Amino acid sequence: MGELRDRMEADLKLAGYSPLTRKVYLLYARLYTKHFRRPPEEMGEEEIRAYLLHLIEDRHASRGTIRQVRAALTFLYSVTLRRQTEVAHLPVMRRQHRLPTVLSGTEVSALLEAVASPKYRAILMALYAGGLRISEACALKPEDIDSRRMVIHIRAGKGGRDRYTMLSMRLLEHLREYFQTYRPQRWLFPSQATDGHISPNTVRTVFRRALVAAGVKKQATPHVLRHSFATHLIESGVDVTVIQALLGHQSLRATEVYTHVSVELIGRTRSPLDVLGTPQAAVLG
Repeated sequence: MGELRDRMEADLKLAGYSPLTRKVYLLYARLYTKHFRRPPEEMGEEEIRAYLLHLIEDRHASRGTIRQVRAALTFLYSVTLRRQTEVAHLPVMRRQHRLPTVLSGTEVSALLEAVASPKYRAILMALYAGGLRISEACALKPEDIDSRRMVIHIRAGKGGRDRYTMLSMRLLEHLREYFQTYRPQRWLFPSQATDGHISPNTVRTVFRRALVAAGVKKQATPHVLRHSFATHLIESGVDVTVIQALLGHQSLRATEVYTHVSVELIGRTRSPLDVLGTPQAAVLG
């Protein structure tokens, strides 16, 4: 894409998109161009629709991927190319609302015990202890761990937003032991291959191996630890608005999914049938 790519990247920066979102949008714009082997300026609504259908029918791309590709191409045409009419009538793929996979407390313990490396165990502990996304945990810096206020500072999370989440005492103790051994400088979890922080893909590999070693049969990714964090807090009686703040959700609806996935919470809720004939039945009218 050359010059057009540079213009799109500049537009994304001006619009305040996070580095990760910019990278993803530019990737999808490049793949779109590569698919047709023509510059985007020579294409329009017909090609965009054909490409999205190709991803659905031939590549079997997920709904989330389709929505991201649509968003990237919408930005390319409406902002960078100033041809908003090309994307004005593109249908938006509906979200598929599925309940997230959640590990039990026993499964989380077994998973963490299966990780021998203090470094990788600390990362997985952070995902569960504070409800962090994998990209947030990998990008932590030593100064983000605030032991005085017992919080973790998440910088430029999803949507470029900062937030605080809780710092577990058990995690803090493990991090202190880890710090004494590894002495990290710029990044709390530095990469062994580059000057940057550890790669999320490396953590995913460690997680998959730990699942097998722990004997956990559920299909899961590291993100399941964030789901488990939220669900276990719901089961402990923590108010959903507090959990919303800890997770960094803009909408309460995104957090409320955990009230549906909590089997323990459902099991503790009394059916109105069991209340009939008791003093509590008065509230039923």
